[in-house]
Order: sequence, then structure tokens, then C-alpha cells
Amino acid sequence: MRVHVGSDHAGLELKDRLLDWLLQHGHDPVDHGPFVYDALDDYPVFCLRAAEGVAADQAEGVEALGVVIGGSGNGEQIAANKVRGVRSALVWSEETAVLAREHNDANVISVGGRLHPIDDMLRFVDVFLSTAFSGDERHVRRIGQLAAYESTGELPPLPPSALGHEPQRGDA
Repeated sequence: MRVHVGSDHAGLELKDRLLDWLLQHGHDPVDHGPFVYDALDDYPVFCLRAAEGVAADQAEGVEALGVVIGGSGNGEQIAANKVRGVRSALVWSEETAVLAREHNDANVISVGGRLHPIDDMLRFVDVFLSTAFSGDERHVRRIGQLAAYESTGELPPLPPSALGHEPQRGDA
């Protein structure tokens, strides 16, 4: 599987170790940087490129996923989620890696390089790459609602149980 990888300076060491691990496990890693340590680099530069690589490959029918790495993983996840067609999940355990794939069909995960030892991060990535989307109707429906909103900007309709309970704006 092709795996697009991007990070910032806080994730550089983990990224380099991950690239080696991916090669050793038969994957096709694509390194979107950074390539040298720069304490002032900006994670969007690299994480947006990794996410765009995943989205472009998947649009062409190429089996691809992505991993973005930063200090906490929060900013990197936000950046990846700005790319149309990307569903990025912050992963901090094996369980969150499984749920990201099974329930959300996440195609990118984000990991906090300052929060996890390398062995843990590699295990999270391994679980993510080896877990399939469940395809359950409820998950397909929810992902469809997100994709429709991403495309049209229109909110999904409220369910009958919520009708009449929309928030009201006060007079200012």
C-alpha cells in the first residue's frame, strides 16, 4: 500500500523511523517532508501535501493512506482535514486506530510525536493500515453526510426527534 507521510520538526525523528518501517513491511512510502530539522518549520506545508497525496491517489483508484506526525498531532490532523476527501483522525491508542478505520473510514491518521514512544506509534500505524472499514450502513450514512456537507455546504436534515429543538438566536 502507498502511504503518504508528513510531519513537522517535532515529528521528524518518528517520521524517518516510520519510513524505514513501512519499507520493511512491504509498503510504498511517500515522504512529503520535512527533510531536515528546522525548529521553525510549519506543519501545514508538509501535512497538507501528505493529505493531498492520499486524496489524489484514492481519486485515481490507488490504494493509499496517510500518516501525519507532529508534537501533539492536533494541528497536523486539522491541516489534513482541510483537504477535500480526507478524513483524518487523531490516534493515541490501538483502539482509536481501529475505530478510525472501522467506523470513520479515516484515510489519514495523526500521531503526537512528543506523546508516544516510537514503538507505540509504529503499532498504531500498523493497526491502522491493517484494519478495514466495516461498511456498516450507519457508518456509510454518516460519512455520506460529511461528504455531502463538504461538497455543498448544506447541513444534513435534522432527524424527527430533533425537530422543534433548533437553537434560537437571541436578540442582540
